[in-house]
Amino acid sequence: MTTTPNTGVHVHSPDREANADEPMTHAQIMRALSGLLLGLFCAILSSTVVTNALPRIISDLGGGQSAYTWVVTSSLLAVTASTPLWGKLADQFSKKILVQSSLSIYVIGSVVASFAQNPATLISARVIQGIGGGGLSALAQVILAAMISPRERGRYSGYLGATFAAATVGGPLLGGVITDTSWLGWRWCLFVGVPFAVVALIVLQRTLNLPVVKRKVKVDWAGAFFVTAAVCTLLVWVTFADDKYDWLSWQTYTLVGASIVLTLIFLFVETKASEPIIPLRLFRNPTITLASVASLFVGIALFSGTVFFSQYFQLARGESPTMSGVMTIPLIAGLFVSSTVSGRIITRTGKWKGWLLSGGVLLTAGLALLGTLRYDTPYLYIASSMALVGLGVGMTLQNLVLCTQNQVSSSDLGAASSAVTFFRSLGGAVGVSVLGSILTTRIGHHAQATISQLSPQDQTTAVTASGSGQLPDLSILPTPVRTWLEGAYGHGIGDIFLYVAPVALLAFLVTLFIKEVPLRASSGLAQAAEADRTA
Repeated sequence: MTTTPNTGVHVHSPDREANADEPMTHAQIMRALSGLLLGLFCAILSSTVVTNALPRIISDLGGGQSAYTWVVTSSLLAVTASTPLWGKLADQFSKKILVQSSLSIYVIGSVVASFAQNPATLISARVIQGIGGGGLSALAQVILAAMISPRERGRYSGYLGATFAAATVGGPLLGGVITDTSWLGWRWCLFVGVPFAVVALIVLQRTLNLPVVKRKVKVDWAGAFFVTAAVCTLLVWVTFADDKYDWLSWQTYTLVGASIVLTLIFLFVETKASEPIIPLRLFRNPTITLASVASLFVGIALFSGTVFFSQYFQLARGESPTMSGVMTIPLIAGLFVSSTVSGRIITRTGKWKGWLLSGGVLLTAGLALLGTLRYDTPYLYIASSMALVGLGVGMTLQNLVLCTQNQVSSSDLGAASSAVTFFRSLGGAVGVSVLGSILTTRIGHHAQATISQLSPQDQTTAVTASGSGQLPDLSILPTPVRTWLEGAYGHGIGDIFLYVAPVALLAFLVTLFIKEVPLRASSGLAQAAEADRTA
């Protein structure tokens, strides 16, 4: 154990591999990352494994489009609200214990979700899963930054991208197979991540050994409460607007006003807190501010664009959950290739902004092309468009975090990394809620516009099928009614992609103003050790 002069800060190194003065070798880094990547795989799997099973899950539990949206939104909300807290805690406590705690929370949420008997219980369990997943997502970036310099980080960010791709492509396929297997059923989709999480806990205990900085800390619980309350109030408004009440109504004015007041209180609390959950001083740096804004728009485009794919393939094209997963492979392949290749080239050249801008262009183009979707659009066209979206996402997400981490000191790595992740998750949660509400309206509009093409008998069946408030079971509908409903879903989901494309364009325009700064060659641990020696 060493004590830094004048500071009273104690740094304990569990073993020689955790020595901050010497760069870790590739083998040492990969051992430390093994359990971390497995934990990240669990977090992503919890979201993707239910993607293609959701139409079946919501139908069996008796929910409608609102429940479908909230099952996704609740998890994103929990990730959004908890990410800044996890990031700040990572600057104050043992990162290893925090990762293990987030995994344990994730396991609890998964077990509760697998036994859910109604949409409300499932949504509540997804909140618990989201809290654990928020910790895993935030801490993965923080620990990576602590061990590896920005210049070398692109290479290892590729491993994070590969893990993301593997969980994203494997999750829907696994979920589809489980849902279509009669002796398993969709409940196993919610439970399947638990064994991976338990293995990750064991591996992390053996492999992740980082210096633990022990100092007196004060957790900003007030800041965590008010940012959570502000986000929750905003999401309640956008979820029920245009469904329970009009966009312009007293409910809207009340909820929006309350969200603004809670946000102002949060900002005031942060200016007074000794250890703010989101240090506002970080946003004096234009790179961090611009990266956060761009992450907000990318989050809207990413989550809002991809979360409706399962509905498109199953309700607009009549595919099984398994085939729905197979058909999204081009999206994940694009993400896997771009994140891995761009990471390695950035490590070699030290140049990252060109990849960031290229990603914005590809993401915007892919979403714009998907805006022309209909129920009978050729799959080759869909696959090509999805591949463009995947390429754009792979080049954008990790580089927004990278350029932020490159601008801050080691003591702020957790807070800065989680701030970017916070805005990305916030954009995704708000975007999914808003576009879920818009999707319901657009499907109803297209259905009403084309129902006159059906015979009077089929019109009666169509009204019954679409007016129940639940997701329809296409297999029991007559062919004319099924085609009519597929057409409405196909056109409505195509409209959603069309609305998201300008948001991706905004993200690209924001990144134009981010200044490219050469990547540092020292890791977060090395910076901390140098700061200690200076002190």
